Amino acid sequence: MKNFNKLKRMTHVFHQYGIYLTGKKRFDDLYEVHKMDQIFVMGLIYELEIVSRNHMKDEDAYRIKAPAQIIELLIA
Repeated sequence: MKNFNKLKRMTHVFHQYGIYLTGKKRFDDLYEVHKMDQIFVMGLIYELEIVSRNHMKDEDAYRIKAPAQIIELLIA
């Protein structure tokens, strides 16, 4: 149940950035499909870290390409 609440809060942050996680959209490239600059992706990751109360290594944050990868690293 704890992970469900965390995932719900994280989904809300994705929606604020205009990223929807339904179907295969969760695997869309943040840089190519959503046309986000790296600074905005880092801001998204920062907000998700706050909401999930988990931290991600910097090298993991720089190699992230899709929302599913962010969720996988922060939920685990």
